[in-house]
Amino acid sequence: MRIVLLLIFSVIFSCKEKANKLHETSSTLKPSALIEAFQYQPNASPWISAHRGGVGLVNYPENCLETIKYVNDSIAAVFEIDVAKTKDGVLVLMHDNTLERTTTGTDKLTNYTFEELQAFNLEDDFGTVTNFKIPKFEDVLKWSKANNAILTIDIKKSVDVAEVIQAIHDYQAEDISVIITYDMEQARKAYQLAPELLLSVSARNQQELDWLLASEIPTQNMMAFTGTKLSDSSLYKKMHKKGIKTMLGTLGNLDKQAEAKGDSLFIKWRKLGIDVFATDRPFEAAKALNIVKNN
Repeated sequence: MRIVLLLIFSVIFSCKEKANKLHETSSTLKPSALIEAFQYQPNASPWISAHRGGVGLVNYPENCLETIKYVNDSIAAVFEIDVAKTKDGVLVLMHDNTLERTTTGTDKLTNYTFEELQAFNLEDDFGTVTNFKIPKFEDVLKWSKANNAILTIDIKKSVDVAEVIQAIHDYQAEDISVIITYDMEQARKAYQLAPELLLSVSARNQQELDWLLASEIPTQNMMAFTGTKLSDSSLYKKMHKKGIKTMLGTLGNLDKQAEAKGDSLFIKWRKLGIDVFATDRPFEAAKALNIVKNN
């Protein structure tokens, strides 16, 4: 019994030490450059967010560093990525819990160490096997920082947000990192751990916006994800009055509408009040919105 209690106290102490270290690191950091860059400005250019780093691209798989490089070479975009954790605790890019859809492997990601995962190759959305491997999150952070590529980071359930924030701190990648949250509990935790970072927060309706505005999170730390359906333009205007940029997930049905009816729909949605377009069609959206890459 004594041994069990000692183990419990050891785990609790270790967790507290990690949390204290993270809090101390956060409190000494200056605000991310993205907090100012992503404040709403009426005449600012729109942004494209490439879903999963880029999907539906021949020979370029999702959540792949080489795909991010490929898209970044062609258009101005931010990159939404998914962070998961291997059996041995390595943070990697992967959306699914299992490997079958996007790699030559099988079974759950968490059943493999990072070294074991290197036996598998990534596949594109058409089933073509590439030479690319599942990348480490730290390698994506390092490349993105060196190339000023902004990441919006979706954290899978197997990963504690504190681990991702610690990696961002370790590689001094605060100025290119946005943490994605889906509810108030996640948003509050992320803000408490890293008040210097920009957060993507869920504001799909007036109630969710009211919850955010009543929270301790400053509006300057918010970029509002308004869902994958269009809202009334009045909701976007309310966010703009608070200095909050809006993000619309066109991925899925809205992307399909634009593909069928014409990409001028992106311009229409822009006029309604959308600032950032999270899309599976980044090249087409960038062309329609006349977003030019400055090399």
